[in-house]
Order: sequence, then structure tokens, then C-alpha cells
Amino acid sequence: MPAYFIDSALWGDLFSTAELRAIFDDLAYVQRLLDVEAALAEAEAELGLIPAAAAAEIRRKARVENVDLGAIRAEFDRTRHQIMPVVHALARACEGGAGEYVHWGATTQDIVDTATVLQLKDALQVFYRDLREIEAELIRLAETHAGTLMAGRTHGQQALPVTLGYKFAVWAAEIRRHIQRLKEAAPRVLVGQLGGAVGTFASFGPLGPEIRRRMLAKLGLGEPEICWHSARDRFAEVNGLLGLIAATLYKVGNEIYQLQKTEVDELEEPFTPGKVGSSTMPHKRNPSLAENLKAVADKVRHNAAQALAAASPEHERDAAAWWAERLTLVENCLLTGAALFRTRQLLSGLTVRPERMARNLRALGDLLLSEAVMLRAAEKLGRQTAHELVYRAAMRAYEGEGSLKAELLAEPELAALFTEADLDRLLDPAGYIGLAPEVVTEVVGRLRAARAADPKTL
Repeated sequence: MPAYFIDSALWGDLFSTAELRAIFDDLAYVQRLLDVEAALAEAEAELGLIPAAAAAEIRRKARVENVDLGAIRAEFDRTRHQIMPVVHALARACEGGAGEYVHWGATTQDIVDTATVLQLKDALQVFYRDLREIEAELIRLAETHAGTLMAGRTHGQQALPVTLGYKFAVWAAEIRRHIQRLKEAAPRVLVGQLGGAVGTFASFGPLGPEIRRRMLAKLGLGEPEICWHSARDRFAEVNGLLGLIAATLYKVGNEIYQLQKTEVDELEEPFTPGKVGSSTMPHKRNPSLAENLKAVADKVRHNAAQALAAASPEHERDAAAWWAERLTLVENCLLTGAALFRTRQLLSGLTVRPERMARNLRALGDLLLSEAVMLRAAEKLGRQTAHELVYRAAMRAYEGEGSLKAELLAEPELAALFTEADLDRLLDPAGYIGLAPEVVTEVVGRLRAARAADPKTL
């Protein structure tokens, strides 16, 4: 039985998805190693470095069902070498002596790095698709709630009115930047590897660069300008990008979590009959999806720091950094897949309670609009003087001496400027949302234009 949450038959879907596990499981990884070995053999045969018949046989037998995973594991335990057991297994599967040409001239990291990039290519396609689906959901929510009034909060306190659609538009624009980052990063990171022991093509001779070009073309990967055995910035960039994506998803989950608190109750994550909040308190409707999203996204953010440390190997190769790098890269991909899935789940079934938002807008009485009064008074009195006068009135109102309106009228200089009707208009939350709905419309238009220009895949 699995001993780690990501692979758990019970809890695995909290920390990964079946789709991502299928990309990174043992069978998929070994298949990617075999794909690289087959492409290498074909490229070498085309240039006369190995017999064409041998390359054809290697390609035929380079299927995971043709190798014994148990034997590979046993040989790894004996040799402590991660590629030779696979090379030997493929060689044993080949007939007519073709196995002698498996792995010709390559070094371990040529094969492992390229296989990892193939896995990463599949994972990035999933992330690209999911980010665009999240963006589409946020566009829908932004448009639907472009004028839905709620209290904007700064430093955890009510600040000024905003609209829920504006909040969603901010998130959508952030997701769009992540999509753009993915598109920009893909050509840099989806690059394979071939160079031999220290990257100089010594084992391939003058044919080395052309073998690499042909091999990587067969695999659908980009070609590096120089061997990157000891240059790990590509994988570090991916981990950093996943950390950025996770930071945004954490924020989304945390905002829903905060706004679902009983005392706030403005949003609620999807609820279906049978969902249990507590083993002892039957009334509880806990934000368990948001909590899971926060935990998973937070782990990705912390892993990004370890990935940067692993990006500084020693000399021409360093297995210690290499293993640490693979741990963070694979785990981050699996966790990011879970975070993206959970975000889609949260947003697609989100409950919005405008009536609670309207009630919470009055939690401070009429104090929420002190800025509107201050700026209007500043037109006659100057900003600093107006701020001081409104501040005094606001602090008295905050301490319960009266409404802000009453305390403003108790200041002679302010009472000379405003009638009660003037203050009623200035203290109306609906009249002080700035350009929030217009900004939502503009942002949504830009996002739709960007989406129309997106390729279907990276």
C-alpha cells in the first residue's frame, strides 16, 4: 500500500489528480525513458552510427510492457544506478544483438533529463488547460457580479465599498498573467538533452550535434544551445512559476475561507447534502475545499525555495542536487494539479450572498464613507483640515457617541458645508464604488481578446 498522501488510495485526490499521477507514475516514467532511448537509436542509425536494423528493433521493443519492472527494481537496489537497469531491461528485450546498441554514447542524465522534460510537457498542458478554465469561470463571475456591492477590506478591516465582480476581475487578470508566463516559459523549459558524459559530445564525435537535433525533433522537444547537465535553471523556472500560480490559488482559497466565516457569510464553497463538517457538531458546514486548497498551494510555495537550492549543482554533474530537484519538480506538479482542480471546483459551485454583503456594508453604520465626505469637504477647506475634522467626527462615531452623519453635523465647519440630504448622498455605499463596473467590463474585454489569441496547446 502507498505510504505517501499523494499516492494514497484513500486520500490521493486531495493532493494530486488521477490525470497527473498517470503522467508521473512508474510506468509512465519508464516509458518516457524508453521513448528517449528509441529516439536516440533512430537518430544514430540515420547517420550511420549504429545499424538501422538495430534501431528498428530498439524502437519495436521500447514499450514498458516489454520490460520487467520487478527486475528493474531489483537491479536498482543492487547497483544504485537509475538508468542502467532500464538499459539492461530494454537490451534483454531486443533480439538479434540489437540490445548492444541501446544507450550508445549517451550518459544517464541525457536520458533522464529528456524523459523528465517529456513528462513536464504533458503536465504543463494540463496546467495551461486548467488555468484557462479557471480564467473563464472568473470572467463569468466578474460579469455576473460587476455591480454586486460589498465591503472592501484593507488590513482586515472594512475600508470602502467595492463590487464582488471587481474582486473576481482582479483574480482573472492575475490568472491571465500566469497563462502568459506559461506560454513564454514553454520554449525555454521544454528542451531536451544530449551531450555524453560531460556534455562535450566526446562519445559521438562530429555527429553529436546532428544526433541531438534529430533525436529531440522526434520527441517534439526544443534543442538547447549547449548541454545543460549542470545548468538547472529550466527546472528551477518551472518550480518558481508553479510557486507563483500556487500563491494566487492560495489567495483565492483563503478569500473564500475568510468570507465564509459565520460572522461574514458572504460566500460559501460548494455544498451538497451529505457533506459533513464535524464528527461531533452536526450543524457545521466547514470550508473543507478551501482549506485543502490552501494546504496544497502552501506546500508548492515552500517547495519552490528547495528547488532554487537544487539549481546549483557542483562541477559538471551532481546527483545530490539532481535527486532533490526531481523530488520538488514532481511533487510540485502533482500538488499544483490538485490545487488547480480544487480551484475550479470552488469557483464553479460558489454560493454568493448579496443580502449578507449589503448587511455587512452597514456593520460600521455610515462610517464606511468617511473618505467621500472628507474629499468633498477638502474642496472648500483643504485636504489636511478636512481630514482632521472628519477624523474627529469619525472617531467619536466609532466609539459609539452617535452616527457619523450626526457627528459631522456637530462640527461647525462641516455643518456649514453640508445639509443632511448632502450627507445622505455622500454616505450611500452605492454612490461610491468609483469605476468598478466599468473596469470589470474593460478587463473582461481584454481577457476575452487574449483568450481568442491563445493557442489550443502550449
